[in-house]
Amino acid sequence: MAADSARVLVNGCLARIMAESFQEHQTGDSQESEAAIATATLIQQLRRKEGSWVEWGAACQTLQKAGISPQAIFEDTGFEPIQQNQVIVGAQVYASVVAANASEATQAHFARKGSDILYELRVLSQADRAAVAELVVTKNLDFDEAREATKAVKEFARLTKLPEGFTAHPGDAIAYQAWKLARQQANLQERSRLIARGLRFVESGTARQHLEHLLTDFTVVTEQAAPTLPVYRLEESDELPRMIPVVGQLPLTKADLQAVPLVEETAPFGIVHFSGTAAWVPVPGWQVIRLAEDPVALLTDSEALPKPLSGKRDQVLVVLDRAQRQWQDDAYFLVEQAGQLELQWFPQAPEQGLLGRVIVIVRPKKILDENYTHDPWQIDE
Repeated sequence: MAADSARVLVNGCLARIMAESFQEHQTGDSQESEAAIATATLIQQLRRKEGSWVEWGAACQTLQKAGISPQAIFEDTGFEPIQQNQVIVGAQVYASVVAANASEATQAHFARKGSDILYELRVLSQADRAAVAELVVTKNLDFDEAREATKAVKEFARLTKLPEGFTAHPGDAIAYQAWKLARQQANLQERSRLIARGLRFVESGTARQHLEHLLTDFTVVTEQAAPTLPVYRLEESDELPRMIPVVGQLPLTKADLQAVPLVEETAPFGIVHFSGTAAWVPVPGWQVIRLAEDPVALLTDSEALPKPLSGKRDQVLVVLDRAQRQWQDDAYFLVEQAGQLELQWFPQAPEQGLLGRVIVIVRPKKILDENYTHDPWQIDE
């Protein structure tokens, strides 16, 4: 009897374990199924362009966070990677504009369209984003005008104090830029155009007086020109080294070899990521690089630099030397502005601390046909 009871108890335990295991398996399958359904729903929404562009941005972001590459999303939905980035960032900016209590008219306007304009506003603070968004709607600005307004407000925000007669309103920021440039113009036609632009956007009466004064005062005020950015473009394939991890020095063990993580390179500069906590980027051994004591690198858009670059819009690599923190009037420096890192030029020694000097800016190598180098028979010919 005791043996029978023990057998019944064991069988009962085994049955319970098997039931729990089956339930866990079913739960896992159910979760995977729900995730697959959610992914398919988002892909279908994007393919059919259902909902607003803000919802498309949220959908693209969700799919990317789920591990689906931008290229795979493009193939399934028709949304190109650059368009995905625009709607994702634009949706984030739209959320910040709403959080800043922008007017209902502004929120309604950008809920329908304007992802490209909101994408440009990403470089501004939350308060400035909302203010410029309001200006875009009230002045009915197109993309190019909104882009210029954003640039003026960004430069205005870098000033340590408000210029005399001008307020923090974005209209006054644009007016200040126009006033400043007009004072430097000897060409009367260009001078008049800049004054007219300033009067179109000016908000305060005192700022308007500054602009109107230029209508009778034709004095040309010359200001120190910003230095040329130290820009190089990679041209030769030999200037694009490949980053290879080093196992160590012999004698080594198999464990040493297996400890080296998988290295993956990211175009266009061959930036290396791996499973650890660091990343590297290969840079040619130019003299300016070799002489740097504490070089670090960061990525940015060529149009986000303090001085615009000519030619095609590129992602550029900015190399800084953190050991060079002494101000010079012919150099650009990395500084902290409103909690973010920025590149700036200072005609005079600034009060804020400098974090490093820009020693070189690298543009990616121009590739006319990226698939050409993948075909050995073409190279042989």
